Amino acid sequence: MPPQNTPVAPRNTPASPQNTPVAPRSTPTAAAHTSAAARDALGSALPLRGRVAVVTGASSGIGEAAAETLAGLGAHVVVLARRAERLVELVARVEENGGRALAIAADVTDPAAVRAAADRVAAELGGADLLLNNAGVMLPAPIEELATDQWQRQIDLNITGLMNVTGAFTPQLVAAAAESGVADLINTSSIAAQNIFPTFAVYSGTKAYVTHFSRHLRTELGPKNVRVAAVEPGIVGTELQSHVTDEGARAWLADARESMEWLTPQDVADTIGFLASLPPRVNLQQVTVMPTGQAS
Repeated sequence: MPPQNTPVAPRNTPASPQNTPVAPRSTPTAAAHTSAAARDALGSALPLRGRVAVVTGASSGIGEAAAETLAGLGAHVVVLARRAERLVELVARVEENGGRALAIAADVTDPAAVRAAADRVAAELGGADLLLNNAGVMLPAPIEELATDQWQRQIDLNITGLMNVTGAFTPQLVAAAAESGVADLINTSSIAAQNIFPTFAVYSGTKAYVTHFSRHLRTELGPKNVRVAAVEPGIVGTELQSHVTDEGARAWLADARESMEWLTPQDVADTIGFLASLPPRVNLQQVTVMPTGQAS
């Protein structure tokens, strides 16, 4: 070490290493690194960029929230439901927020309409690689009331509609997974598939079908890189409650709303977005999402 009074070249003299010319940050090399970092950041923010997601029951509730969430994650969403005017409004919101969406008005209980929707997705967007089966209805009533029309409505929409859509879009999912290494089939079930609720027997039976069907379908499609998941929410504040006609069930729901804070559609939509954004090797086959205050 030199003595304290020994002259030392100042930091800004030519002898100082600090004065050695260094490529500015704007050089092509630095720009390339910056672009790569920006692409990585964009990929992280938009993990579903380049994917095509079909959402049924998209005119309200979980389906509506999920469509906006998936679009926000980068997917081109296809929103499918019967109420065309609501779909138009949804597409407008998605596009205002920088996303892309296509509305197809169709009843999932009509197999010809569903097949036509699938053909349109294939022709215009190259096919779907993410399907959210969300269309459904909840009509609880004591079994002794013999509300056979409501029984049939729940079976038609919650089971037959699910099958129509799954059958129409599964070939697209398999083809997409073969090309890119991943596709997703996500089915909206319910905690009613697992637990017991008086007067909800038919609805619960349809949702038990959804969950068990999903488990079996995963054994067929998982080896083909199509992930299958069933999402089982507890009570969610949606239009489902407004469809209930049985007074006993309406009173039970009213008491439940007073005693706890229900889930919102966005809570479930965020879960769906999380499932679809996981690495291709990860498949959460069954996810239960409960209000904190709901015991079962």
